[in-house]
Amino acid sequence: MKIGEKIAALFGKINNITLRVPLQEQAIFVRHLAVTAKAGLPLLESLRIILKETRSGSLKRIVNQLINDVSNGQFLSASLDKFRNVFGNLFVNIVRVGESAGILPENLNYLAEELKKKRELKRKVIGALVYPAVVVVATFGIVGLLTVFIFPKILPVFSSLKVKLPLSTRILIWLSNALTNYGGYVALGALVLVIAIYLLTRIKKIRYAAHRFILFLPIFGTMAQDVNLSNFCRTLGLTLKSGVQVVEAINITAESLSNLVYKKKLMELSEEIRKGEALSPYFTKHRHLFPPILSQMVAVGETSGNLSDTLLYLAEFYEGEVTDATTNLSNVLEPILMVTMGIVVGFVAISIITPIYEITQSVGK
Repeated sequence: MKIGEKIAALFGKINNITLRVPLQEQAIFVRHLAVTAKAGLPLLESLRIILKETRSGSLKRIVNQLINDVSNGQFLSASLDKFRNVFGNLFVNIVRVGESAGILPENLNYLAEELKKKRELKRKVIGALVYPAVVVVATFGIVGLLTVFIFPKILPVFSSLKVKLPLSTRILIWLSNALTNYGGYVALGALVLVIAIYLLTRIKKIRYAAHRFILFLPIFGTMAQDVNLSNFCRTLGLTLKSGVQVVEAINITAESLSNLVYKKKLMELSEEIRKGEALSPYFTKHRHLFPPILSQMVAVGETSGNLSDTLLYLAEFYEGEVTDATTNLSNVLEPILMVTMGIVVGFVAISIITPIYEITQSVGK
């Protein structure tokens, strides 16, 4: 290969790494591919139809590459493997198994359903956290703006008067002076702190400890466990249903999970399965991560030979738990946030109104 071709290939790989396709667009792409495949259209023609309907620039680039590779005789899974960072191991392996077993349309349908469920789950979790985050940011944003831009014009008047100021007003004056005089340093310190936290979370041991800590937090820990169990059950159930062997299915599932604690346990499970152990005894040993209902249901699925459907049922169960948890979280956090906002606003109001009242009283005397 010439130097120019090597450089072009290198840039092509870099471009593939930087590509991002949202879950919604991935789900639509797979659904269209499944429908056209089930209708009996040749794969190449299906891809060309999808290309015409695709608006996303990133997805267009990917589909163009797929068309080019399939035209040159490559399997779809081999071409998708170039975009593993975009679609993930689950996506590529299910397509590969579907091609080799002659059940590609069915596997594409399973995959489309998986992506849809994954997107819905992600939306529920984010939706539960957006409202509290907005309220907190808005509260501190308003207080920050008042402290930096409004209070410096009002509070010096209080300081110049020979009136004993209440503690809340003195705190507000101190805070206003600190932010006005050292605001740049505070912002820089906050930025350094954020960067430091980001860099620390890149260290695997620290990230593992953080993931473990999250799993055992009150309220949030239960929700995090349910999210991970839902993803685990659905991914493993789907890969088994698609014809993937159990050890490979567990490895694919482990790679698809973001929580390092569950990822590590599944990699250990893969080794135990290689030695001949069943799934349910391993889950029973680690009941702090895999609840009894899961190990019992998996044991029934293993005995009946219906493990994939059992896991998919469990996925639905844990998705329902996540829905309930997000609803309860919103119900719990809403009054707490309202009270907190009221306390902050009340503190600011009292800090300003109290000295004004005392000044008018002293003038009246």
